[in-house]
Amino acid sequence: MISYLIYFGIALGLFVFAALFTLFGVYAERKVSALIQDRLGPTEVGKYGSLQTLADFLKMLQKELIIPAAADKWLFMAAPAIIFVAVYLGFAALPWGPGLAPSHLNLGLYYLLAIISIETLGILMAGWGSNNKYSILGAMRSAAQIISYEIPAGFALISAVMIAQTLDLQTISYQQGILASAHTKFWGFWDVSATGGILSWNIFQAPHLIIAFIIYFIAGLAESNRAPFDIPEAESELVAGFHTEFTGLRFAFVFLAEYSMMFLVCMVAVVVFLGAWNTPLPNIGPVKLANWTTGAVWGIFWISVKTLLLIAVQMWIRWTLPRFRVDQLMNLCWKVLTPLAFACMVISGIWRVWLM
Repeated sequence: MISYLIYFGIALGLFVFAALFTLFGVYAERKVSALIQDRLGPTEVGKYGSLQTLADFLKMLQKELIIPAAADKWLFMAAPAIIFVAVYLGFAALPWGPGLAPSHLNLGLYYLLAIISIETLGILMAGWGSNNKYSILGAMRSAAQIISYEIPAGFALISAVMIAQTLDLQTISYQQGILASAHTKFWGFWDVSATGGILSWNIFQAPHLIIAFIIYFIAGLAESNRAPFDIPEAESELVAGFHTEFTGLRFAFVFLAEYSMMFLVCMVAVVVFLGAWNTPLPNIGPVKLANWTTGAVWGIFWISVKTLLLIAVQMWIRWTLPRFRVDQLMNLCWKVLTPLAFACMVISGIWRVWLM
């Protein structure tokens, strides 16, 4: 009974975290967009408009749950839950610090890629179940986009996995810090295991992993339907895409899934490429900066800061670059990112055999 209560507490905690991050993320995005575009953003509700997002959420809860007359009722009602749950379950495998993970999975990265793929099913259900031409077009665009960009994203992650030799996210995290038992090398040439810090991160274990990280980050934008890859939700032509017909709490779950996906994608990038919960500070002689800034509390701090910085970059890109056309989107995936990601994977194999 106690173990079930613990699991329930972890599940509830992850849900509360996702909800609070969404509230914070929407407010932050409004302020970031206002700063970039020389506007004020929210100012009236709360100090500096800090309660505006909460007010919007409370208003959303009061809206009527409308089901279009021509919609497929069961598909329409189930779609938002499936979209959110697919993203929500991905948090179960993410390590927040040394020994701090909701569940320890030997195939953690494989589990993440598998569970996130279910989101596509929910999006197709939302579009088809709405029986609306704009929703169906948005759902088809989203499915094509997500399935396509999973390929370069997967190749980029495999490039790092071939260097790390494990799919366990907690083990990958340990290998990038001072707690690693094995020696690490900076670009395969000299030992840096005694210093720890930023040079122990995966992007510095092999030079091509920097390219793999950039490929994964770009593919992550497309996976999250974030601009400039937001053609599934293109308001100028599709009203809102696959969730055009959703109102109230159902719309809230779709929105919650989008911001949760942002955090999930960025946190996976941090864990696999950017040192996870390890400190960027090295040990320099008698000054043990890495030792002093390593631990459970420090781990939560470092992984949160790194993830939020990547999310800030996502927001910056959204309010800076114009939306891609469909043909440009697919050309970038199949003609640029996929060949580059495949090359990175091949180089990882050669690097592992000859230089590691």
